[in-house]
Amino acid sequence: MIQVGERIPQVNLWKLWPDGVRPVPSPHVFSGRKVVLFGLPGAFTPTCSEAHLPGFVARADELRAKGIEAIVCVAPNDAYVMAAWARTQKTEGVIDMLADGNGDFTRAMGLERDMTGTGLGIRMRRFAAVVEDGVVRQLFVEPRGGVTVSGVEHVLAAL
Repeated sequence: MIQVGERIPQVNLWKLWPDGVRPVPSPHVFSGRKVVLFGLPGAFTPTCSEAHLPGFVARADELRAKGIEAIVCVAPNDAYVMAAWARTQKTEGVIDMLADGNGDFTRAMGLERDMTGTGLGIRMRRFAAVVEDGVVRQLFVEPRGGVTVSGVEHVLAAL
């Protein structure tokens, strides 16, 4: 698993743009700015949709007031699903919703979670991180289900 002080791996994430799906290189996302990154098992899942993502949407201004320049959500879904989820969760202009449909980012971060027993396959562990100029400065990985250390309240308290 990635550790505090390590650089975010250089892999492509994905986003749906008006002209189609295109890669978004991770250095483009994290270089030269202070970012709150959070990842979760999947778009449209109950905990992710009802507890994790909405907190970051609701309290984005508080994060920005503490020096955060961007808020990024990554999930192991394709870019079309992430775009649809972004619309339903009203994240436009608030949170950058990026897809990791191939799991490249998840594996490179060492944050895989085997959910094959529930039919979900290999997913991402729920986490949040504060990243400065591509380097992880704080990392909060959930020890079990639910949203505790990776929620916006915990991140705000740590900033």
